Amino acid sequence: MKPTLLILAAGLGTRYGGLKQIDPVGPNGETIIDYSIYDAIRAGFGKLVFVIRHCFEDAFKEKIGGKFDGVVETAYAYQELDAALGDFVLPPDREKPWGTGHAVLVARELIDEPFAMINADDYYGIDSFKMMTQFLSGPAVSPADYAMAGFRLGNTLSEYGSVARGVCHCDDGLFLRDIVERTRVEKRGDAACWFGEDGTEHALSGDEVVSMNLWGFGSSIFTHLSRQFRDFLKEHGNKLKSELFIPTAVGSLVETGRVKVKVLPTQDNWFGLTYREDREIAERSIAALVAEGRYPQRLWEK
Repeated sequence: MKPTLLILAAGLGTRYGGLKQIDPVGPNGETIIDYSIYDAIRAGFGKLVFVIRHCFEDAFKEKIGGKFDGVVETAYAYQELDAALGDFVLPPDREKPWGTGHAVLVARELIDEPFAMINADDYYGIDSFKMMTQFLSGPAVSPADYAMAGFRLGNTLSEYGSVARGVCHCDDGLFLRDIVERTRVEKRGDAACWFGEDGTEHALSGDEVVSMNLWGFGSSIFTHLSRQFRDFLKEHGNKLKSELFIPTAVGSLVETGRVKVKVLPTQDNWFGLTYREDREIAERSIAALVAEGRYPQRLWEK
C-alpha cells in the first residue's frame, strides 16, 4: 500500500499578509504545494489529503486541488474551530485555529494507511520525500513507528526576520530523544543564534538538527492526538491563542515511551513563506532548481 501525503493548508497567513498556500512562485504560476506534490508522487505517495478551511475552499480547489483530478486520489478535511471538540464548548471569542495537532486530527476519517504530514507553504526537497517514502513503506514498520525529516538548521533560516525552530536531540541510533523549541532564531553568517526571554543571545552552530514539520506517522497517531487534544482543551481551551503543536504532541509521546521516532537526516535546503519578503527567495530558489533540470519548466502538462 502506498503512503498518503497529508498537507496542512488551513493557515490564514497572518504574518505573510494573505493566503500564501496559493501564491505562485514557479515560472508558470506553480505554488510551493505543487512542487511538494510533484516530489511526493515521484517518490511513491499514492494519495493526497488537504486540510483547509471552508472560507477559502473554492479558491483553493480552483488554484490547487483541481489540477490533480485524474493524476492522484485526493480528499479534503476541514480545520474549523468547532471540529473534533467533543463535549468542549467553543469559546465565543475564539478566532485562532487550534494548531497543527488539531489539523492532523481532523483528517482522521480519511486516512487508514501510513502517511506523511507537511506544511503547505514549505519546500522540503526531493530527497526528503524519497527517504520518508522508504521509511513508511518498510516491511517492519509498526503503527507505533514514526519518522521525522531532520534538517540542518543553517539550511532553514530566513534572511528577513527571526523564526522559531524545534531543535532535536537524538540518541546514537538517530532516534528522537526530545525537541527543544527555540524562539527568535536569527541567521548569523553561516551560523545562527537564539534569544531568551530576557534578551540574552545564545550561539548556535547552524549544524543543529531541526524539525520542519515533515513527519511520518502510523495510524496510532490519531488515537494519541485524540487523547492529547481532549486533555489540551481541559487545560488550555479557554485561552484564546492556545494551540496544540505536533512537535509538542510527538515529544510527549517519545518522553513517555509510547512511540519511537526515527530521524531521517537530510541535506536538502528548506525554504518557506513566513514573511512576504520570503517569496522572492522562493522564486529564486525554484528558478535555480528548474535551471539545474531538477524540475521541468511546467510541472503539470495537460
